[in-house]
Amino acid sequence: MDLYLPIAEMSVNAAVIILLGGVVGFLSGMFGVGGGFLTTPLLIFYGIPPAIAVASSATQITGASVSGALAYWRRGQVDVKMGAVLVAGGVIGAGLGQIIFRRLQKLGQIDVTINIIYVVFLGGVGLLMLREAVGALRLEREIAAGAERPAVRLRRHVPWIVALPGRTRFYKSGLFISPLAPLLLGAVVGILTVIMGIGGGFIMVPAMLYLLGMSASAVVGTSLFQIIFVTAVTTLLHATSSKSVDIVLALLLLIGGVAGAQFGVNAAQRLQPEKLRLALALLVLAVAAGLLFGLTVKPQSLFTLYSL
Repeated sequence: MDLYLPIAEMSVNAAVIILLGGVVGFLSGMFGVGGGFLTTPLLIFYGIPPAIAVASSATQITGASVSGALAYWRRGQVDVKMGAVLVAGGVIGAGLGQIIFRRLQKLGQIDVTINIIYVVFLGGVGLLMLREAVGALRLEREIAAGAERPAVRLRRHVPWIVALPGRTRFYKSGLFISPLAPLLLGAVVGILTVIMGIGGGFIMVPAMLYLLGMSASAVVGTSLFQIIFVTAVTTLLHATSSKSVDIVLALLLLIGGVAGAQFGVNAAQRLQPEKLRLALALLVLAVAAGLLFGLTVKPQSLFTLYSL
């Protein structure tokens, strides 16, 4: 069944969009990531204009993150105080990101900008993930051959974060730091959420662990907590300012994503974690390479026109 997307001004096959959402949901459930950084490029590959893909992906992420956040909430693994600071920073960042997004949209360069940012960002993240995955696999082989397993490293705090003024206690996170650090982190993720259509979990989680030094038990739940509110604000900004949210597209993606995530979780339990990380790294690099190839092909129009 074909559906017409009025915002994107194109017809799409509903089954294909649901299947695409299912693939991203499957990968999300398998690799434990939000999936927004894969949804937007895949929509672009399908032919959805990048600005529409970004805004609709953010809408899907809001709905998809609710169930996960509720599950962690019931387990008492959400630091509401830390989450509130991250949300405050995220809202500020989303406002700044929307100003940038709108400016680029008026110049007719938002599509190429989104593609370039994704190529650079996914290329860098993919290479880091690939190095970590290859190192983990090499370590496992050495241990299997009789080498001694290295001692577990304790959490270490970044000196400049500890030195920030106005320190307060975040009990569930096990921290005594200034709220300025998570506020700044939230702002950075908020900007990326608006421009890239990502939830930011695959940035937020490592930053909370290695920069803020949070307790691992509270990281994922708190990250999902802030994703819900920041992506909701992002959706509102896109809908009222840039008018690039296509709710039909977002709903189709959400239907496929919810179903696909269940299969992904089951599949992940049968595979070795190191091999999963290697597969995800290769997938991220493949998406970056595809976007880079698209940037080298001469477009039909050098500018994208939007009704402002």
